[in-house]
Amino acid sequence: MHKTYDFLIVGAGLYGAVFAHEVNKVGKTCLIIDKRNHIGGNVYTEKVADIEVHRYGAHIFHTCSKKVWQYVNQFSEFNRFTNSPIANYKGELYNLPFNMNTFNKMWGVTTPEEAKQKIEQQRKDSYVEQPRNLEEQAINLVGRDIYEKLIRGYTEKQWGRSCCELPAFIIRRLPVRFTYDNNYFNDPYQGIPIGGYTAMVNKMIEGIDVQLETDYLADKAYWDSMAENIVYTGPIDAYFNYVYGVLAYRSLTFHTEILDTDNYQGNAVVNYTDLETPYTRIIEHKHFEFGAQPQTIITREYSGEWKQGDEPYYPVNDSNNSKLYAKYKQLADAECNVIFGGRLGEYRYYDMDKVIAAALHRVKEILSKK
Repeated sequence: MHKTYDFLIVGAGLYGAVFAHEVNKVGKTCLIIDKRNHIGGNVYTEKVADIEVHRYGAHIFHTCSKKVWQYVNQFSEFNRFTNSPIANYKGELYNLPFNMNTFNKMWGVTTPEEAKQKIEQQRKDSYVEQPRNLEEQAINLVGRDIYEKLIRGYTEKQWGRSCCELPAFIIRRLPVRFTYDNNYFNDPYQGIPIGGYTAMVNKMIEGIDVQLETDYLADKAYWDSMAENIVYTGPIDAYFNYVYGVLAYRSLTFHTEILDTDNYQGNAVVNYTDLETPYTRIIEHKHFEFGAQPQTIITREYSGEWKQGDEPYYPVNDSNNSKLYAKYKQLADAECNVIFGGRLGEYRYYDMDKVIAAALHRVKEILSKK
């Protein structure tokens, strides 16, 4: 029986949009469906009070791949936004990532040599030969002061458990710079699409059929009958009806408000690194595009335990979940004409540039076989 489409793409996030764009370009027909009422997945932005609001948390595009950078620039012009977050510890403000500005504020040191000596001394005082948990690992890397003020509270809020209970591997390394440079990412290409991510994704999927508020798994047989191939970017365990159990995530809650001031915190991202403040960070959206609007919009971000039905954000890649995912991956590999992709389909934390690179790579593979 002839199917209506060559590809049914489940999920209108970056992976699905890039995949759709590429196959459409070579004349394949595709339909994108998404459970949500908008395209763009978690990079979705919407205009409120003339400000592009990052609805699912801050998304700052950065990459070291010239190919990926050129790719996204086809769909949007990017501004020169540089991520330079501030850490607020009980009212003390520190620059991130850890650099000479941080060390000067923390200890009054002014030269790289002094900073190195200070860190070395602190590491020596508490060094553990084989760190058993995140706390010991962090102190091994940067010493006790930075750990206590800038790592501990933020990490415990993010993961919902004590740093003594978290595995050491979560922070194999911490970026430490002995220059006065607050640029968070080392990548040469960085910025925000002017006019928001939604406009960028919209351009990617121009001319492609899209159906929103549509739950693929609620009527899987019907949707499967529509296309020769399925590109599935939803949760891999849900696809297989949780036959081996449920994969764990961390979830986020966002509290957004419009304020009658033109500038609330003077920076796009401020992390709250003490345990007493319940949220992990405040995002002020207008600063992503250097806005001069009369009002401002801020979002407080809270990290929380995930339960089924909540929005899954960060895969918990501990040994139990990794073993569970491996079993689902075996099932996925045995599926005929189904491609599993993206953060949920592959159960891994993906930066945006890596999602795009993965989708481009997969399309190339698929098309070379057809």
